[in-house]
Amino acid sequence: MPTADIIHLLPDSVANQIAAGEVIQRPASVVKELVENSVDAGATSIEIHIRDAGKTLIHVIDNGSGMSETDARMAFERHATSKISKADDLYTLHTMGFRGEALPSIAAVSEIEMRTMRHGEQLGTRLVISASAVQSQEALPCRPGTSLMVKNLFFNLPGRRRFLKKDPVELSHIVHEFERLSLVNLGLNLKFTHNGTVIHQFQAAPLSQRIGQLFGNTVERSLIPVQTETPLVKITGYVGAPSSARQRAHLQYFFVNGRNMKHPYFHKAVLNCFKDLISDKEQPNYFINFETDPSRIDVNVHPQKHEIKFEDEQVIWQVLTAAVREGLGRYNVGPAIDFEGGDVPEIPPMPQDNAEPRYNTPVDEDISAYNPFELKAPAGPPPESPRLFDPLKATSAKSSALNDGNWQKLYENFTARSSSLSFGDNAGSDATGEKAVSSSIFATPDDGDTLPFTPTGGERTEHPVIEALAVSDDFEGNLFQLSDRWIVTTSRSGLLLIDQHRAHVRILFDRILPTVADGSVAMQNLLFAESIEVTAANEAVMDAAQDMLRGLGFGLVHLDTCKWEITGMPADLGEADPRHTLLAIVADLAETGGDPESQRRCRIALSMARMAAIQPNRKLSADEMRQIVTDLFKVREPNYTPDGQPVCRQLTLDRIAQMFHR
Repeated sequence: MPTADIIHLLPDSVANQIAAGEVIQRPASVVKELVENSVDAGATSIEIHIRDAGKTLIHVIDNGSGMSETDARMAFERHATSKISKADDLYTLHTMGFRGEALPSIAAVSEIEMRTMRHGEQLGTRLVISASAVQSQEALPCRPGTSLMVKNLFFNLPGRRRFLKKDPVELSHIVHEFERLSLVNLGLNLKFTHNGTVIHQFQAAPLSQRIGQLFGNTVERSLIPVQTETPLVKITGYVGAPSSARQRAHLQYFFVNGRNMKHPYFHKAVLNCFKDLISDKEQPNYFINFETDPSRIDVNVHPQKHEIKFEDEQVIWQVLTAAVREGLGRYNVGPAIDFEGGDVPEIPPMPQDNAEPRYNTPVDEDISAYNPFELKAPAGPPPESPRLFDPLKATSAKSSALNDGNWQKLYENFTARSSSLSFGDNAGSDATGEKAVSSSIFATPDDGDTLPFTPTGGERTEHPVIEALAVSDDFEGNLFQLSDRWIVTTSRSGLLLIDQHRAHVRILFDRILPTVADGSVAMQNLLFAESIEVTAANEAVMDAAQDMLRGLGFGLVHLDTCKWEITGMPADLGEADPRHTLLAIVADLAETGGDPESQRRCRIALSMARMAAIQPNRKLSADEMRQIVTDLFKVREPNYTPDGQPVCRQLTLDRIAQMFHR
């Protein structure tokens, strides 16, 4: 007997809650969606009022076009939008929201009261919705524009609400979202308050002034203009001077056609321009806007529309690189582009209508006789090599095997031969006893070679590197430094390479963690107090974590809004920069506000250890190297840093013998 049908349509309320899982992740997501709707409505003035980090109330008021009674009701239906009417409109977008998911998703997980009225009318509309259900709708007089209150976010989803982090952390996310919206909407008058306290309020301003309003005069003074225009894209904005680069909490923003975006490929282009100007651990500030034809980008590739796909990414990479390098060179902080030489990036022209395609198309050829395994001798005699050692001659037997067609011989005893390429007797072994193959002398760990972050610093595990260290009791005369970065020492099994920075991080972490856990970090007073200006997002975190920061050994004085003074720093940090260390810890607190206390302590201890550890490219004396190796052997897990980065690697005697064909 056939069973009953099992496929059915979800109720709208359930479908909206599912959509809310993608669109509304936290209170900051609500702020983003509501402000973007106000921008699309043509608002010139927007007020954002937050209570309890958005958990109790998010109130957005604008002077935009407002809505009619019918539009007010339709706005909360799924896929209802005024932005597009056909699929082709997705590729010519000049607006922010367009999929019609934001308002119904917000209404599904909160209580909403909206008042809206169009300009020139006498009556507006008041609409009350709770968990997607319309409670009431009435006509009443109100100010032109829209006022939308979102109350008790996730009240009907206690599981989602329980996963929200503490108020300072959620407020920090809201402030970051406000900063992104402020940087891209320069013509707006904006006001942002939290629990009745004004955090930001400013009028329409150019980008450089808006950056100063948000992040302080220090950041504004370090800006270097970037500007170029091609038929394909127009790039404007600023990059920070190398002196303003930071290790954490860097300010990095991309915009395209008035929209915020993240783009790792273009981020790499900017980093390459600063490659020789800042250290590997620092990140530059940048605020860069792209203007291009909307038909050449796709903004519909991410649920929150954070990521955008460009049709001409490689070409824009070249334009961006040229613009940033030219800006740095003009202000004498980087090498300028030599437009007379071969230094200029090649930027192809925009294709014209009915023009030849930019890319070559394959030509049909008869490939029936092509044999990809056929080896053909090169035309003419080979060039003479000036090298003393020619690897081609050293592998003449292999070449002969190939030429004779006996290529199968190359794979005989492959497993047996490959075992000698691993590090240590057990390195890379799997469950079957076979050992991993390394194609290089020193194995480079991949993602699978790192350990997850462990709150206790990790249990000491059996590893061939530990065994090698254990037999190296006397390091006299057996230590030297390689490239001012690695410490090399001998062991019973061969040679050990130790990353000096990571080793010191491992040592300091185990030393700092117990004092962080019990709040007994000793403070060292600074001879001269250092002032620090923080962003509004960091201000919220620091204000809530003052007692904790003082327990970590920082002497702090709150001077004014976003302005602090550091009078003391943890004694264990040595010569570390107190400002950078404090900002790194505050960034960790913002990221881990809802994590267990043990994990927060570990990340704070790790930040302090990184700041205090000796850096790469520092020359060490023999005593300093000996002390690091001795202290490293005493910790519980000398092989890895607390976040799983390898500290030691071993080059075995068998591998050395193989290198010399012994």
